[in-house]
Amino acid sequence: MKYGEKSISEFDPAKDLEIWPNNHSKSYKISITLPEFTCLCPRSGYPDFARLTLEYVPDKWVVELKALKLYINSFRNRYISHEDSVNEIYDTIFDRLKPKWMKLVADFNPRGNVHTVIEIDSETVGRF
Repeated sequence: MKYGEKSISEFDPAKDLEIWPNNHSKSYKISITLPEFTCLCPRSGYPDFARLTLEYVPDKWVVELKALKLYINSFRNRYISHEDSVNEIYDTIFDRLKPKWMKLVADFNPRGNVHTVIEIDSETVGRF
C-alpha cells in the first residue's frame, strides 16, 4: 500500500479531522470546492462521482485543508448512498467546527440518466 492509500484508509475523522483556531473576530465566508468526490453505490458497487462545495462562516475554528482532503477521499472505497454520504460529511464537519453558518452542496455526475444534487444549509436544517 502506498503512503497516500495508507493515510486515506486509516483516516479517522474523530481524531484526524484537524481544526485550527480562527484568529479573526469578524464574520467572513470560506468557500471550498472538492471536485473529485467519489464513493461506491451500496446496491450496485458502481462508482459515484460528485463535485462538493463547502461554504461556512467560521466561529472559533477553521478546518485544515489537507485533513479535509483526506476525509473526503476516505469515502472512495465506501459503499454509501448519495444522501448518507452528504449527511455524514455535513454532520461531521459541522459538529467539529461549530460554525456560525454552513452549507454543503453535492452535485453528483449523472448515471443512468439521473442527476442528483443534495444541499444542506444550516439556516434551513430543521425547518421542514
